[in-house]
Amino acid sequence: MDKDALNFDPHVSVDCVILGFDGDSLQVLLSRRGNEVPEEQYNNLKLPGRLLHTDEDLDEAALDIITSVTGKRHPLVKQFRAYGSPSRTSNPKDVLWLENAIKQKIGRIVTISYLSLMRITNRTPHRKDAETQASYPDKAWYPVQDLPQLAFDHNLIIQDTLQELYRMAGQQPQMLFEMMPAKFTAAQLRRLHEQVSGKKIDVRNFAKLVMNKPYILPLNEWEQNVSHRAARFYRFKP
Repeated sequence: MDKDALNFDPHVSVDCVILGFDGDSLQVLLSRRGNEVPEEQYNNLKLPGRLLHTDEDLDEAALDIITSVTGKRHPLVKQFRAYGSPSRTSNPKDVLWLENAIKQKIGRIVTISYLSLMRITNRTPHRKDAETQASYPDKAWYPVQDLPQLAFDHNLIIQDTLQELYRMAGQQPQMLFEMMPAKFTAAQLRRLHEQVSGKKIDVRNFAKLVMNKPYILPLNEWEQNVSHRAARFYRFKP
């Protein structure tokens, strides 16, 4: 934490649900808690977030958090929801970690959650890669359908965010391309839609309803060195 602990509001925090797509499954970026409680360090995961500084705007805090963990300067960010249940700090391990981190006692904490969508790059490892490294990294992508128990109520926040993403994508389907690679196949795009909706999508129906949109442009490029029939690549036109 880059500011003096006395400059934190111990009752308000910002947590960010950063979602990406690896071509097969929807992923969420998780960070590892620091070594304030060493015996609880391994696989001690949470959403990227922190307490709010007393002189800081909520949106400013969310942008600072997302930029610091992803390196992306202008991410798509949307304030999502507030969580203020008294049970948020009922786990003594969570309380001990946070009190050791900020050097002060805490009570009830209200968190404002933010949703951000972005393209996955090779700079940040996936779960299986991170867990096999001798030096466990401070962040990694995890499949949203296979999450461990996270700190505080972060599992609940992720599930609520996925429902919000489904609602938003129904109104603005173009936003999903924030998570797609620069060029992609129809199968990859269909898989993302299936992951967001939680439903299997018929290939023919998907081609009729989605692939003929004016913002999806076919390229004169096809997959290379694949064992199946090579698929055509497309790109998104903003």
